[in-house]
Order: sequence, then C-alpha cells, then structure tokens
Amino acid sequence: MPNLMDTLELDFRWLGAIAGLGTLGFAIWNMLIAQRRPTGHQTGVAHKVLRTRYLAVATLLYLILGWVLWKPIPLQLSVLLRLLCLVLGGVLLFPSLGLYIWGLRTLGESFNASTGFGVRLHQAHQLITTGPFAYIRHPMYAAVILAGWGGLLLFRTWMMLFFAVTMFGLLYRARSEEKALAQVFGGDWEDYKRRVHGWIPNFKAGPRKVK
Repeated sequence: MPNLMDTLELDFRWLGAIAGLGTLGFAIWNMLIAQRRPTGHQTGVAHKVLRTRYLAVATLLYLILGWVLWKPIPLQLSVLLRLLCLVLGGVLLFPSLGLYIWGLRTLGESFNASTGFGVRLHQAHQLITTGPFAYIRHPMYAAVILAGWGGLLLFRTWMMLFFAVTMFGLLYRARSEEKALAQVFGGDWEDYKRRVHGWIPNFKAGPRKVK
C-alpha cells in the first residue's frame, strides 16, 4: 500500500499537471487569437518564423518531446528530501502559473508570440505598465523560469529538467523584445525601463499610465 508520502506526491503531481496543462492551453489559445491581429512592427526573422503553421508544428513537436522524456530521473531521496522537494516545488510552481496568467490577462490584445530571433508587435500594440508589469518588466518569463524549476522539484522527470534548463533562453528573448519596444515606444519605454527592473520586482515603482 502507498504510504503518506507517496499519496502526497501523487496528489500534488496531479494538481501540478492540471494547473500546468491548463496554463499551457490558455497560452496557446491566446497565441492563436493573436495571430489574427494586424501585424505592426517586426524585427529579425519574425515574418518568417512567427506563422501559425510553424508555431503549431513547434508546439506539437515540443509536446511529443515531453511525452518521450517524461521518465523519472533515477534519484533515491529520503522522505525528508522528498517532502522538501514537494513543498518547494509547490511554492515555486503554483504561484508562478498564477503570475503567468495574470501577466497574460494584463497584456490583453498586446500579447503575441515571439522568439529570440524575431519579435512581432501588433499595429495597435501598447506599452503595458500595469498589473505585474508595474513591478517587473518580464513577469511572464520570470514565471515560466520559476515554474520550470518548481515542476522539476515536484515531478523530477527528464522532461522537466530539459524544460527548466532551456527556459533560461527567455533571458535572450527578453532582450530582443526590449529592443523592439524601444524602437516603437522610445522615451516612454526608456522611462519605464528606468523605473522598473527587468527581473527583480520593484514594489516601489507602482503603476503609471503611459501617455
């Protein structure tokens, strides 16, 4: 019979899987909606790679990879370490998913897919400085990185290890997006950048509307 630790892990993993897949589905749905909006400023090779069919293929391949690599990392942990991984994993994963959804909803029609090789803004794109963006410039990317490490502690699979490590690539993507935003919003962007840190929350900054 499973012991209490096994039951706790199983329950938390089910909750984590439901929350993670739900967040992923919500993001994909909004990405597909964003594809229909008129294109504005673009950089790099965004006009080539940020197409619906390419994004769909990339998403499918990533899901297949996840299925293939969803195998447990062979670790022998004590009950205390398993409990610690469970607690820290949950603390990182669930709030991070909530932060991601908060950021996505705050972006609204300014949400779009991007890559480190190209950024595409909508014609009606706005510089969002409210919600979580009032305190940190990249709340959604920070949320994905933290959720990746929370998921690794919770599930301890090869796929979560791969995800957690590769999501540091968002640091590069964020720089590409910042360059595009600077080109479009100029002084407003520079003022926002001076007030709000990129990756460390600045709770003293507070919301400020862009003119």
